[in-house]
Formats: sequence, C-alpha cells, structure tokens
Amino acid sequence: MKYLVLLFLATTMVSCLSSDDKTPTVVEAIDYTAINEEEINAYLIANELESQTTATGLHYIIENQGDGAQPTTTSNVTVVYRGHFLDGTVFDQSTEGLSIGLDQVIAGWTEGIPLFSEGGNGVLLIPSHLAYGSFDFNGIPGGSVLVFDIELISVN
Repeated sequence: MKYLVLLFLATTMVSCLSSDDKTPTVVEAIDYTAINEEEINAYLIANELESQTTATGLHYIIENQGDGAQPTTTSNVTVVYRGHFLDGTVFDQSTEGLSIGLDQVIAGWTEGIPLFSEGGNGVLLIPSHLAYGSFDFNGIPGGSVLVFDIELISVN
C-alpha cells in the first residue's frame, strides 16, 4: 500500500509539471502576390473584362468616372458596395451607403476609392496583400482576392 501511494504521488507530480517551452508558435505569412495575380487575370479573362493596374497590384475598372469631388486617401466617403470572392460568393455589402474614413479601411480601398469621383462606379479587384493578407479574418480566408463593386455616393 505504501508503494502504491508513492507511485500515485509520483505520477501526480509528473503530470502537474508544466512545459518549459512557453514560446508561442509563430505562423509565417505566405506571399500570395503571384498567385493572386494569376487568379485575377483568369477572372478577367473568364468574365471578358479589362482592368487597369496600379504599381501595388490593385486592379480596377472604372465604369463611370463620376463628375463630383474626388476623395483623397484620408477623406471620409459614402459608398454603396458589394464585396465578393472571385467565385461570386458575397461576403459583405451595403445597399444604403456606408460612410467611412479611407484611413480606416483595407489598403485596397484606401488606394482604390480615390480613383473615382463622386457619382462614379466600378470594380476593385484587391489582392490579399492589400486586404487581409495570408491569414483568415472574419470569414474571409487568408490569401483571398476580394472583388468590390463600388459606387462613390459622396465625399463627406
């Protein structure tokens, strides 16, 4: 019985020891730039669209430039939009109009919305490095290209 108690105590003590390795696991970011570019180009071909591309890799299609004020990267704007993945699955939209500062949004919007003037509309095809990167965010899988149908209602 004495040996059974000692065995029980030894087992309990060993199982209660904590690991010395408290280093968090670091997950490396993946560079999806080349993959996203291929995906965007395939989408454009499949949908018979032509886009322009900025130096950062943002693709945009201006359907109507608009004739009002043009925002800057720090402007507050009101936009109607529909955000979807390349397969057409909608992940977010605002039909009533969203008022927001362009310094409070993903880089693709900060760069892309100022390409339009008030009353303008078009499409932004945003590679992941200008959106949420290589990590999942609020139901958006890491590495995703985001497509936004945009109408710039006003520069506030």
